[in-house]
Amino acid sequence: MAGAGLWWSVWIMTETYEEKIEQLRQIIAKIEDGSTSLDESMKLYEQGAALVKQCETLLTGAEEKITTLSRDE
Repeated sequence: MAGAGLWWSVWIMTETYEEKIEQLRQIIAKIEDGSTSLDESMKLYEQGAALVKQCETLLTGAEEKITTLSRDE
């Protein structure tokens, strides 16, 4: 099962910002529609929080790249 964990990590790292935002939207919709149990809602919330952190990391990286490119001009 360790191989599956590695695959998951690589997959998460290669998703685009837009893909992560879409996943976040889907999670929010599931939580808001009221059809999930409290336990499932908590799991979805945890997944959403992780996606937010990943998006923040991607945005920080993009900001740093833009700053670097701006300085080079």
